[in-house]
Amino acid sequence: MLFSQDRNQLRTLYFQSWDKFKNKQPMEPMESLIANLISKHPEYHNFFDHAKKNKNQEFTPEMGQTNPFLHLGMHISIQEQLGTQRPSEITPLYQSLCTKLGDDHEAEHQIMACLGEMLWNAQRNNQQPNETTYIECIRKLL
Repeated sequence: MLFSQDRNQLRTLYFQSWDKFKNKQPMEPMESLIANLISKHPEYHNFFDHAKKNKNQEFTPEMGQTNPFLHLGMHISIQEQLGTQRPSEITPLYQSLCTKLGDDHEAEHQIMACLGEMLWNAQRNNQQPNETTYIECIRKLL
């Protein structure tokens, strides 16, 4: 789990994890998770190869770019949900979606859309995230 809310510290962790992966250095479990996720996103390799240039980059909707930190952070959130089985229905739904799609990474991307929608609605309505609507959204993917 990522405990820091310091943006600079979190971003540094992503860049350091990628550097360690490329240099075949020992990694902590979270670093391995991050590096593995970056490796599955070749569109982000060049970005993470240039820490000084990209560490403080902003990502606004007007820019039309995906924020790699947000995207990978959502992957991490899904991995943590699977690891803790919270919500309790997440693991069997994820496994069913993996079977349907034949691709665990794509299954995470589809679940990510549901996660993003749940978080956006919670923020928009100034409420806690609603796990029930999140699970219902994932069920619709099957």
